Amino acid sequence: MPYIPLEEHLPGITGLLEYSPLSGEPIRELTQVLLRGPSSLTEAERELIATIVSYRNNCRFCMTAHTAAADALLGEHETSAMVKQDILTAPVSNKMKALLTIAAQVAGNGKNVTPDLIQKAKDEGATDIEIHDTVLIAALFCLYNRYVDGLATVTPNNADFYEGMAQRLKEHGYVRFEEGYDHLKGQHIE
Repeated sequence: MPYIPLEEHLPGITGLLEYSPLSGEPIRELTQVLLRGPSSLTEAERELIATIVSYRNNCRFCMTAHTAAADALLGEHETSAMVKQDILTAPVSNKMKALLTIAAQVAGNGKNVTPDLIQKAKDEGATDIEIHDTVLIAALFCLYNRYVDGLATVTPNNADFYEGMAQRLKEHGYVRFEEGYDHLKGQHIE
């Protein structure tokens, strides 16, 4: 049960962003830029960064939501599962393995990112902006993970909820629906 009154039909981060639109709007905008804006990293790769950070932070809502989003963008379920199991054996490029390793370190503590990890990413072809964006996405998802768990938001158990959310993220991104989220009332959240 959430520690503050949140809309029942808006579990996880969405309820929090709607609760405080003044802080929610810039967070949404930054997320849209980082995860859906122009980048040499694909949208799926950026969702994998969100996934590994949320997994390492043990934030079930964010991990499940961004795993589903990565799966929807990739069109399969194996890659995200393997990234969470072992980054180094996952079916992603060596550059992504290096970037995901950096993201996983940020999840624990930003100071865990070492010059060797940065050099490894560069040796694998990562650009400075890709390294920058990886760390920024990872840091943003640390904020999300702590925000969601720190206020005990509702975390649905229903896989259909996350698949629907993934499709919305795939098609619409992180921009707030102009009409709000009343259309989600009555959805099966459990």
